[in-house]
Amino acid sequence: MLDPVAITGLLVAAIRADESRREDSLFTDPFADRLAGDAGRDALAAYRAATGVSVPIIEVRTRHYDDTVARFQAAGLRQYVILAAGMDARAYRLAWPAGARVFEVDRPAVLAHKAAVLAGDAPACDRTAVPSDLADDWPSALIAAGFDPATPTCWLVEGLLQYLDEPLVARLFARLDEHSAPGSRVIYDVIGRVLLNAPFMAGATRMMQELGAPWTFGTDDPAALVTPRGWTADVADIAGAGLRLGRWPMPFAPPPGGPRGYLVTAAKP
Repeated sequence: MLDPVAITGLLVAAIRADESRREDSLFTDPFADRLAGDAGRDALAAYRAATGVSVPIIEVRTRHYDDTVARFQAAGLRQYVILAAGMDARAYRLAWPAGARVFEVDRPAVLAHKAAVLAGDAPACDRTAVPSDLADDWPSALIAAGFDPATPTCWLVEGLLQYLDEPLVARLFARLDEHSAPGSRVIYDVIGRVLLNAPFMAGATRMMQELGAPWTFGTDDPAALVTPRGWTADVADIAGAGLRLGRWPMPFAPPPGGPRGYLVTAAKP
């Protein structure tokens, strides 16, 4: 039985499955529907009922990560780590270059569920599951699984930070930095604090609270999670990304100081 936080991964898979069925889909995830299952589809129905709107945040975010990973593949990065991997199927659905290694870190029950669903499918890269809670010593588990901290790495931190408290967010980025060779990259997304507290978000935040996976962390200075450690950060607004893809339901992105969600790509010199 998966816990509430793991159920959110099934919900995201259900969104990706719906997107994959569109004629104008931003990506195709042929594994998403199976990974979502009935529990994911039920969670998505409850989420849409609670929010009353359909803003393609997950869809735009997924495409952004896919495109960024493709750029890093072309630049020669061959080691990737997906933290809190959940039902992420990138190791199976993306075109990986020869020699690419993908490590998926998540709690044992989550990875076991994923392994059972995808038992008949082969990944498109050298994929290694790393069972570990992010509150535990996951770097040691990662190294024991074959991760090389001396090799430049692309870290994927997707749809995670809002579920953590601020000290754990700081600890996660400190550990990530400690195990990143020069030339490493990290992709992460952040809910702005103004957005998190906005009245129109009340339905979504209440639903997540009732599910047992409350959103707790948000910041409108997302670059500050990495720049004090010497990383450079490129911060994008998710609404702006959605507008560029032609899929955002509003005609403009929020002004500075308004409710925003952020997509960040950072580099370690």
